[in-house]
Amino acid sequence: MAFNWNPLNLFRRIPPNLARKKRLEALLARIADADVAADHISLWVALINAVRPSRVLHTDEAALVLGEITQMLAETPRSRHALRTALLKLFVDHKQISLYVSSGLLPSTGFFSEIARRISHRLLPDVVSPIYLKDLLTVIFHHKDDEIWVEALPNEVWLNFFRVLLEGEEDAAPENVPAQNNEGPLPLALSEMLEALRILSFHVSAIGLDPELVRVDPQLEEVESPFLAQNVEVVAWLEAYRTWWVKPETPLQDEAHLDVMLDQCGEVLQRVRRRASRQGTSLTLTFTLERLRQHLDRIHELLMLLRELHQTRSVTALLPQAVALFKQMVHAECRKNRLSDYWSTNVHLLSLRMTESASKKGEKYITTTRGEYFGMLGSAALGGFIIAFMSAFKIVLSGLHLAPLTEALCFCLNYGIGFALIHFLGGTVATKQPAMTANAIAASIGEMRGKTRDLDNLATVVVRTLRSQFAAVVGNLALSVPMAILFSLVYQHVVGNSFIGVGKADQLLGDAHPLSGAPFFAAVAGVCLFLSGLIAAYYDNLTAYNRIPERLAQLRWPRRLFGEANAQRFTAYVENNLGALAGNFFFGFLLGGATALGVLFGLPLDIRHIAFSAAYVGYATAAYDFTLSVSVLGVTVAGVLLIGMVNLLVSFTLALFVAMRSRGITFAQGGMLFALVSRRFFSYPLDFFLPTRHAEPPPAPPAPATE
Repeated sequence: MAFNWNPLNLFRRIPPNLARKKRLEALLARIADADVAADHISLWVALINAVRPSRVLHTDEAALVLGEITQMLAETPRSRHALRTALLKLFVDHKQISLYVSSGLLPSTGFFSEIARRISHRLLPDVVSPIYLKDLLTVIFHHKDDEIWVEALPNEVWLNFFRVLLEGEEDAAPENVPAQNNEGPLPLALSEMLEALRILSFHVSAIGLDPELVRVDPQLEEVESPFLAQNVEVVAWLEAYRTWWVKPETPLQDEAHLDVMLDQCGEVLQRVRRRASRQGTSLTLTFTLERLRQHLDRIHELLMLLRELHQTRSVTALLPQAVALFKQMVHAECRKNRLSDYWSTNVHLLSLRMTESASKKGEKYITTTRGEYFGMLGSAALGGFIIAFMSAFKIVLSGLHLAPLTEALCFCLNYGIGFALIHFLGGTVATKQPAMTANAIAASIGEMRGKTRDLDNLATVVVRTLRSQFAAVVGNLALSVPMAILFSLVYQHVVGNSFIGVGKADQLLGDAHPLSGAPFFAAVAGVCLFLSGLIAAYYDNLTAYNRIPERLAQLRWPRRLFGEANAQRFTAYVENNLGALAGNFFFGFLLGGATALGVLFGLPLDIRHIAFSAAYVGYATAAYDFTLSVSVLGVTVAGVLLIGMVNLLVSFTLALFVAMRSRGITFAQGGMLFALVSRRFFSYPLDFFLPTRHAEPPPAPPAPATE
């Protein structure tokens, strides 16, 4: 056919809906004329390619195209018949069991083995086997982000499409319905779904007898395990279901006992999780519990489909549940090699256990009474006293000009031993609080569960937290600066020389200047503070999980050497403080290591900590014989306060984010909480700094019950 080029075509634009309609009509004509026996997979690939939006977030575009295809299928019986036959052939010619028993479910290989598998399959994708329906999903939905628009499309759009496609399926000719298997007159798709349910039940039995679960919940060995009992009920129910399908007049066995067994499995799962939060958890236990939950959920989904089929004996009646399962399968297959998904699925559960432990520790850093407030002030003063000497040791070590690695190790030990000593003696480092108090606040937000009337209680917690943090900062600074000055004066009186020279004093003052790199280096210290909080929570969890106190109590030689009472006190101290000691010690190594990394890689990397910076200002002031000008001193004090604010803000924000993320919390009332706290500040400003004698504003009364 000759092609006549017309210059006017340059100025004539075909309406987009007309071009799309012609494209879809051509697609449906191709489907109507296709050899379904040979091209049933390619037909579905072409259809999904037509529906897929130009941009993954343009779901309105995909919904419009799928709606137009649905309308055209309703008007073109030949295309509808061909596409329906292609859909049925997917279930006839390809094995479905693996789709139900493995797609979206964690494997039995273990946490790290699955990480290695996902990395290797990302680099070198697995072979797609055409005999498995599970693998065909990755062929049909072959774009890496297909699951986004598939899930975003409203269920009604998919339901309308499948209803039109399957219209008249019950009256279709025998060659168009799923083939029969060799075991009886069950349709193949139904037979494989029943077999998948049986396999999932066996998997649940095996997971439920895992030694990790039995260790946490010894009752599983003492009474009949519901994980074994559910398998007996599932197998019996499946046999009855097969009999009912052949003889519809046969009543299906009572399902109540099966539901009871499955509910008991879910209760055991929750009980083990609660105990793990107290006794500690591990990646293996977290992996096992998540795998068990996924299998129980999949059993419930398949049972829902089969029960609906029992009620109606119609495929179209299953579509609401089937569409939800279809979206879940597409999501699982599109993201089966995503390491980030797998990591977040498991690690957020582990981090939840750790942050729950940290929230319990954080409660002691939130003072309520005047006695607790002044106790915090005193413990912070003790921390400031020790920090003044740690700062002096740091100055001495830097003046020795040791080899870089030796100097870095000495800095780390100075920080680590000093912070551990502060905790051991009952002192407090102000900047260590936010990582713990943030977890306690996140726990309070989680308990609210969106109840606006509880905001008053949460605002009270925030006010108490800010007041406690203020006391800790004041306590640290109240002794670190005077002790630094006193140490310098004593040193000068005894030795006859100033502890540091004017050049070193200028360097220390410059390090605290607001326009230097102090804010950035303070943020680095804030990250270290956040990480030390995670380390402390990890060791608390490790102590409980490995039952270290109980194992220490079994040792005979400490009791013989130190006596029964002292050995018990030591065991109790380890139980309550091992995490905090580890967090403080490693916090020192993080601070010293950050500077060492900067030297090693030639990066402008250093740390600034409010208590140390304040102590350095004290040493510099003494070096200048208290002759610093008001302007210099004012700028330096402003820099120290800025360092402290960044320290606290960064560590608190990171800890709060992780704690809320691990709990799956979204806090929509942030603006209301900020307004409520602001009103508290203007009404009772002293409450943010001192425990005033008047009563704090009472919590809001419960909301009245509504009919």
